[in-house]
Amino acid sequence: MESIELETKRLKHEVLIRLIKAFLSDDFPENTRLIPYDMRPKGSEVPFRCCVYKERAVLRSRTIASLGFAMEDDDESTLLSDFAKQSLNREQPEPEPLTVLQNACKGCPPARVFVTELCQNCVAKPCMKACRFGAISNNGKRSVIDSEKCKKCGLCMSVCPYHAIVRTIVPCEEACPVGAIAKGEDGLAHIDKDKCISCGKCVSACPFGAPHAKSQIIDILKHIKAKKNVVALIAPALIGHLPCTPEQIQDALHKIGFAKVYEVAQGADITATTEAKDFQERLENGAPFMTTSCCAAYNELVKLHLPEIKPYVSDAHTPLYYTAQIAKKENPDAITVFISPCFAKRREVLDNPDVNYVMSFEELSATLIAMGIELETCEEKEFAYQSSTEAREFALSGGVAKSVQAAWRGEKDAVKPVLI
Repeated sequence: MESIELETKRLKHEVLIRLIKAFLSDDFPENTRLIPYDMRPKGSEVPFRCCVYKERAVLRSRTIASLGFAMEDDDESTLLSDFAKQSLNREQPEPEPLTVLQNACKGCPPARVFVTELCQNCVAKPCMKACRFGAISNNGKRSVIDSEKCKKCGLCMSVCPYHAIVRTIVPCEEACPVGAIAKGEDGLAHIDKDKCISCGKCVSACPFGAPHAKSQIIDILKHIKAKKNVVALIAPALIGHLPCTPEQIQDALHKIGFAKVYEVAQGADITATTEAKDFQERLENGAPFMTTSCCAAYNELVKLHLPEIKPYVSDAHTPLYYTAQIAKKENPDAITVFISPCFAKRREVLDNPDVNYVMSFEELSATLIAMGIELETCEEKEFAYQSSTEAREFALSGGVAKSVQAAWRGEKDAVKPVLI
């Protein structure tokens, strides 16, 4: 799965680099239109699809999504150059962060559990005995599963002595934790916006890269090009993601055109302190437990699917919330851009007036390459605010818990939080 994900990421990354170079060129619309043809010129090898025309069609779709538009609304007759022009005139990014490239979707067969020819029609019939739903019968030659009755629980698979029963999956549907993506009547993947928590798991899972983020990179770059006061808010996870020091990252962002750079770790310190105090107060008031509020996908999950958990979610805001508040207070006219690896943050930003745009690590990397900025040559410029070690490690496994527990130190009467 990792190699599949890397291949689809490589394609997306190449499209982004070419799109940014097109933006920096003298003719953005025309050079954008040429991206599919430059990537798959006449007579070139066709690595993935049936023909060069199909390859170009999918690359066109990837470019449209990278320009920030939904493929569901594409009439297939609008030129890429026209989409490029529209992106320059757009005032706000589109509200839904995800789209599905229909022409990239394979239309996978439905997920099912079935009996293969390895079945030996054994006397014991353990599969029939294990099934609690009466979904398995025998036709005299082998066991047969009724797909209408089958719940795909897998019990029959676990008891078959011949491993003759297998389960097929649809990767995007399997990855989605809330059942928000499924095939429509056309046999292609569609996202239910009322269920989607914007976690981005379907994006990583699809071997064809059909679910796709609607990028805001052109919105960001056009404000930088217009010499506006664009401020970068960088997620703690960026430290270690790129082969350089945090201070060099700051210099690289200045070279891109960002006026100021804030570490979101600054807000993480506030989140940890606030969450620690919140936990203490809740325990003193008899609350049985408290969950963190740092994860945007988790917060969407609670809001849309687990409202009964809402009373137990901490009232503390996310590190981004506090950092953006600081940045806007110090720079009232700023256009703030959160640089993050987390897809779900696109949803959080839509609800936060202090944050204007999101740039993914992939988009940052593409921008650095397109602009020819080499990180190892960047200067080490210190941040105005020195974040704690725990705050910079928020993205590590257990990092939030470690940071909240660190906030307890020195409080003699406090109850140390137990995070599970």
